[in-house]
Amino acid sequence: MTQQILIGRRVLAIDPTHRGFGYVVFEGPEFLVDWGVRSVHSPKNPRCAESAARLIDLYRPDVLILEDASATGCRRQARVRGLLDELVTLARQRGVRVHRVSRQNVRKTFASQGASNKYRIARVIATRFPELTPHLPPERKPWMSEDQRMAMFDAAAFALAFFLASKASEQDEKTDIGHRSETGEGSSNCIAQ
Repeated sequence: MTQQILIGRRVLAIDPTHRGFGYVVFEGPEFLVDWGVRSVHSPKNPRCAESAARLIDLYRPDVLILEDASATGCRRQARVRGLLDELVTLARQRGVRVHRVSRQNVRKTFASQGASNKYRIARVIATRFPELTPHLPPERKPWMSEDQRMAMFDAAAFALAFFLASKASEQDEKTDIGHRSETGEGSSNCIAQ
């Protein structure tokens, strides 16, 4: 893989919520094409899958990025895990590669920026992509439900962690320094400012 292929790679990242999902579309790690939140009513999984299928058909991504629900510490409920599996099947039926990223990998990616929680990661992303700043929800207090817009920032964090892992993997291939797993586990990822 060359740097040119990585830069031009179109990525759709989706982060399901209890109300629908947040998504972002990147053309390489530096260009944000689209973003948003989709809300659906019951039955949620089929409606989320339909909405995601429309995004895949519209943007024709090279890669679909999802959370790795099998990773240690993942607290996703059974319905969301089922939806993630449905999205994998949907993408593969359309010839789109799927890459899963763990939350632990996202935290490692943003740790060098002092971003130790979801809100701080979202702030780093909003700083890097100012067009997202108006959508940044206020910091959540312990008694508050998570704002649905946070799923958009989670999706962006998964995508950026993917791009960094891909770049690191490419550097490993060039220098022949060992093997990296598909999810980039064990890497010392960080997002440069």
